[in-house]
Amino acid sequence: MAGASDNGGWPPDGGSSGELPDLPEEWGVIVIPDDLSELSDEVEAVRAELHLSPPTGWQRFLRRPAMRRLRKVGTLMLRAPVLIISMAILVTVASLFASAWPGPSREPATQRTSGATAAPVKTLPALELIADDGRVVPVNGQLPVVILLTDGCDCDALIAETVAAVKPDIAVLAVSRTSPSVPASHSPLATAQTPRADGKNVLYLRDPTGSLREQLGLTTQDGTAAAILVTSTGEILRKIPHVVSVKTLQPDLERL
Repeated sequence: MAGASDNGGWPPDGGSSGELPDLPEEWGVIVIPDDLSELSDEVEAVRAELHLSPPTGWQRFLRRPAMRRLRKVGTLMLRAPVLIISMAILVTVASLFASAWPGPSREPATQRTSGATAAPVKTLPALELIADDGRVVPVNGQLPVVILLTDGCDCDALIAETVAAVKPDIAVLAVSRTSPSVPASHSPLATAQTPRADGKNVLYLRDPTGSLREQLGLTTQDGTAAAILVTSTGEILRKIPHVVSVKTLQPDLERL
């Protein structure tokens, strides 16, 4: 009795062996030629389909190890500029979004904190002081003027020297918080109603709240007078925190 090997390993009844399945019916009849060169067309077609055609000389050159290393270096060198450009684009876009995005509300620039220093006053404030006879006197209605702040100061001599040094068209205001001691020759009646013989305008005024001293930033008192020289336009020509002699004012009196 012939064994399975006598029929190429296939059962005599045409059935399948225990290990190999039947070929699909759609393959049809498979003919294996005796000369395999007859399958060259099919081989070329399969190679073309799978891109397994034999490499050209240029492809073999590019596949050399040295060229592969060169390609890797070139790829790395190309990636660095691309990465830098990408980061620059991202930063630019982020900055555009940040500038367009509404941020938290800010305090007005003009608002000062409690510890901020006030800006220096450049013009004479529009304040009204009180004369000894009870009249209300606007300080900016006496321009040009030399104002002497005499709180805590024995300044009779300084006031007299200043009156003597100014021109007739320059007023002199002696201002203190309390009622100033007016010399007899400058009584309130004479000052308020009767012109002086020398034509000078001298007023002794009271500033009970110290507003003038505070607004001009002359809050320190050390027993000396403070002086403010104001031009005819109301511009403060100079502020002098400590004055003991008219010589300190003399250069600026010529400029009023």
